[in-house]
Amino acid sequence: MIKIEQFKQRIEEELLPYIVLSSLNQNDPIVVKNNTKDWQLVGSGNYASVFSHPSEKEIVVKVYGREVEAIKDEIRVYEALGNHPAYSELYGYGENYLILKRITGITLYDAVIKGVAISPKVLMDIEKAIDYAKKVGLNPFDVHGKNIVMQNEKGIIVDVSDFYKSGVCKKWEDLQTAYKWFYQPFLLKNHPRIPVWMLNLVRKGYRVARGIVPINKRK
Repeated sequence: MIKIEQFKQRIEEELLPYIVLSSLNQNDPIVVKNNTKDWQLVGSGNYASVFSHPSEKEIVVKVYGREVEAIKDEIRVYEALGNHPAYSELYGYGENYLILKRITGITLYDAVIKGVAISPKVLMDIEKAIDYAKKVGLNPFDVHGKNIVMQNEKGIIVDVSDFYKSGVCKKWEDLQTAYKWFYQPFLLKNHPRIPVWMLNLVRKGYRVARGIVPINKRK
């Protein structure tokens, strides 16, 4: 097992001083300037970027680029979730970063683009994961195609940073509806590749329709 304190020292000496995370728009992913020697960028979301090091292939480091105070809420979320097969696991943290179990696979968003069939079992796994989160006192928020990974036909939620929020989020419910009435009957058996521009157009149209992004602020 990785020695967390030693790895934290490596993060703070070899990673953090050599990366610049900037947020050009709160609805777009963080932009990363990576000047490290060995650290690799895994991906970016609207609040943070994720990095890996070749010496530790089973873990990733999530570094907050904005609204750093929210990291305390995400830590509490992971502590509530504990060890569950449909979620990552928190190994340690610092002032602006989390050390997490690495989840490999393909997001549902990328699966649609690449023409990779999404099994109904994946959605069943996510539904069970959401029920579990509710049982431990969380509010599964912002569960959508980019935050769900398919790993050997198993569904995993890879971003739980908003599970502390109150209110109702319809994204998962809407994804299920789209899967049932459009994806399953028309795409599942003979899955074509869907152009990125087309999927992004659908995504942005959905955000406007749901009032997530005002029409006059669309990008």
